[in-house]
Amino acid sequence: DPDIAQVQVQNKLAQATPLLPETVQRQGVSVRKSSAGFLMVIALISDDGTLEQVDLSDYMVSNLVDTFARIEGVGEVQVFGSQYAMRIWLDPAKLAAFELTPADVVAAVSAENAQISAGSFGSLPAPAGQQLNATITAQSLLTAPGDFEQIVLRAETDGGLVLLKDVARVEIGAESYDTMARRNGQPAAGMAIRLAPGANALDTAHRVKAQIEDYAQFFPENVSYVIPYDTTPFIEISIKEVAKTLVEAIILVFFVMLLFLQNLRATLIPTLAVPVVLLGTFGVLAAFGFSINTLTMLAMVLAIGLLVDDAIVVVENVERIIEEEGLSPREATRKSMGQITGALIGIALVLSAVFVPMAFFGGSTGVIYQQFSVTIVSAMALSVLVALTLTPALCASILRSKDAVHTRRGPFGWFNRFFDKLTGGYAGSVGWIIRRPLRIGMIYVLLAVTMGWLFVKTPTGFLPNEDQGLLFTLIQAPTGATAERTQAVADQVKDFYLNAEAENVNSVFTVVGFSFAGRGQNMGLGFVQLKDWDERTRPDQGVQAIAGRAFGTFSQIQDAMVFPIVPPSVTELGNVSGFDFYLQARGGQTHEELLAARNQLLGMSAQSPLIGSIRPNGLEDATQFRLDIDWRAAGAMGLSATEVGQLLSIAWAGRYVNDFIDRGRIKRVYVQGEPEARATPEDIELWRVRNASGGLVPFSNFTDGGWEFGPQGLTRYNGVPAMQLQGGPAPGVTTGEAMAEIERLAGQLPPGFAVAWTGLSLEERESGSQAPLLYALSLAVVFLCLAALYESWAIPFAVMLAMPIGVLGALIGAWLGGFENGVFFQVAILTVIGLTGKNAILIVEFARDRQVAGEDLFTAIREAARQRFRPIIMTSMAFSLGVLPLVLSSGAGSGGRNAIGSGVLGGTLTATILGVLLVPLFYVAIRRIARGPMGR
Repeated sequence: DPDIAQVQVQNKLAQATPLLPETVQRQGVSVRKSSAGFLMVIALISDDGTLEQVDLSDYMVSNLVDTFARIEGVGEVQVFGSQYAMRIWLDPAKLAAFELTPADVVAAVSAENAQISAGSFGSLPAPAGQQLNATITAQSLLTAPGDFEQIVLRAETDGGLVLLKDVARVEIGAESYDTMARRNGQPAAGMAIRLAPGANALDTAHRVKAQIEDYAQFFPENVSYVIPYDTTPFIEISIKEVAKTLVEAIILVFFVMLLFLQNLRATLIPTLAVPVVLLGTFGVLAAFGFSINTLTMLAMVLAIGLLVDDAIVVVENVERIIEEEGLSPREATRKSMGQITGALIGIALVLSAVFVPMAFFGGSTGVIYQQFSVTIVSAMALSVLVALTLTPALCASILRSKDAVHTRRGPFGWFNRFFDKLTGGYAGSVGWIIRRPLRIGMIYVLLAVTMGWLFVKTPTGFLPNEDQGLLFTLIQAPTGATAERTQAVADQVKDFYLNAEAENVNSVFTVVGFSFAGRGQNMGLGFVQLKDWDERTRPDQGVQAIAGRAFGTFSQIQDAMVFPIVPPSVTELGNVSGFDFYLQARGGQTHEELLAARNQLLGMSAQSPLIGSIRPNGLEDATQFRLDIDWRAAGAMGLSATEVGQLLSIAWAGRYVNDFIDRGRIKRVYVQGEPEARATPEDIELWRVRNASGGLVPFSNFTDGGWEFGPQGLTRYNGVPAMQLQGGPAPGVTTGEAMAEIERLAGQLPPGFAVAWTGLSLEERESGSQAPLLYALSLAVVFLCLAALYESWAIPFAVMLAMPIGVLGALIGAWLGGFENGVFFQVAILTVIGLTGKNAILIVEFARDRQVAGEDLFTAIREAARQRFRPIIMTSMAFSLGVLPLVLSSGAGSGGRNAIGSGVLGGTLTATILGVLLVPLFYVAIRRIARGPMGR
């Protein structure tokens, strides 16, 4: 629970806060709930170019940030820029001339820029007869640079005054100069929105966009907003594409039913089940708190082919009885329901049993599973309910006695003659197969072994990469590089996208000073917004192709490492696709040993053909100037540690003193040395410290220093010293294969180092470990349901043995499509298991009933297979064409649709072609083996 997690973090933070530096405590430490990735970025730009970034940033922070942080669904607002601050830039030469120190300036500013509470006249208790009650207003916070310039630092004996303006330059500048934002090369201010845990991305984005549009009418005339990064168009278009696929599936299923049923009345009956079941499913989703999203809509597409199956079975059997026995529709319906009710219940139990275990898995993978589970199970349950209630009523009232002559003419006649021959051939094949159990059994074992081999060889993954119309570009200049140098690289990145990729790119928003790897002048990040998918239809216009060309160009940049990064499929789990891990020093190694091991791993990975790219994700060790203070010499000169520390923190780091009022808002006052007076180590000697006797001592009199190499920060992952690395597989290699290669290479490192996966990679690893348990639970529940249905421990094996055939087809479909064994493929596997079981149940149920009626085993199974062949082919064909739009879809979100569609289509084909031939053999073999009481 995010709320409980936040409370626990705050409790731990409260214990650690007293240990933090006083300055950090003054600025405050906050805890926020938000997702890892950005939902969107809003940028303010100057239309006429007259405003600088600090002006735009101040307007954004002062007028927008607080409002947007309160919007429902927003977890955090991160600003690329800062608001105004009163900057007091100290000149060390002037300070020395007036025998002042930075600490004197801070003390004077603190004293004179203060809010004084002066009370009031006549406040209670008051003397009797008091007639006046009025508030006394005294000094308030200062408001303008001119006010600060007049602050008195010292009064001379001759009456002269030393003012702040005599030793410092005062201006309204930026509170922080750490980041520089540009949009297409022009100054901008950025506001990145992170989603709150559990919030709906589309609803939150709509609220954010409505709010910014409402505020835009009050912007200054030369200010406007743009949205250079937005993840929601991909979501919206993906849902629209799945909805279009849903409609296509319904249309294709309708024509399949028309082809087999051959009259509109019969076709209309299962078609009417579709809207009824879909509406009911939407109601169930709402009751469980789910939204209409890409996952639930994908589940709907899968369910379309399944939910009409039950109605098709009812209608087809009623039509068969009307034609073969000449009964009226009402009598035929009554007889039909007596024959197939058990099969319908069995199908419902099997399909539900397959998907129910998915709903109980945890983690991010469990969230995905739950969407499919609830959607498909509710659709199946409602489908059976409709097939047992509404469909029989419609059959009895709508169907008419069939015209036998009509079915022998025209296209339907040709189709029926063809299908009669196919049915006859199938019945003959069944008879041939069940008389050769050993030979066919060996073929089945070979198919099962092939299925197992393909399952092991199919590379693992988590979610397929998607073209979201967005691209990140990470910039990391050498350690010690200035923001100016990093900005020059960012400009090269911008020029490439806007010129070389002009037909594919809309805009480029760059930030210098911030990156997913950390903050610093040598860090940068680019948000690249691609053009609409309709304008990028060629394969070379996809995001992966663009990233590949960008990587080739950026690898030639000498001044920095630049990496184009495709965003992950699930932005809530991280910011980058590929693999993401920490190299941990679990054996107590030093930072230097950990760094050496990391570099060794980077070198080995660069030589591996399975690794396309790998990079450290963090602040690199940098050259640092070590300042050595001779405390004995300082003490002999009458200097205190407090005075020395104050000088360093004020002149070089900058000191937040207090606040000032700017247009009704409280903003900060900072005192710091002039940039020119803190540019090199030699500038240290410009500064002086006051000793106990009041004299000024040059800093260089008691200090020395030298350059060294050391870490800018130390990272721990799960409490263990670690360094983060990220990368991607080589072309044609899956993330699962790349992760296995990383683990193999890490095993060659010295003892004590280990790989700890994080982000999407951790989810991929956990989903892979969950898959066997998921399959085992689903199969176990299916078996128990069948055992209860047939009141036999043996007969369910006739159904279960058919399931590897469907899985084999799903694996072949994934192999032909080049897809990984990821979450979507696992859903496809379960769907195929359910479909294979459904086909087997139709045959086994009828064969069992015919045996109960007195027929011998061979006659019963042969006739059951012949009678059920047409509805099996019809339902399987309807389901196959229902998922065909998933296989053929393109555009936004097509990766997931293709992955699940290919697996399901392949499994459906093998389950239909091979399964219907082998199920009769399985039934005969099981009945022969279990002839005792346990076989009843």
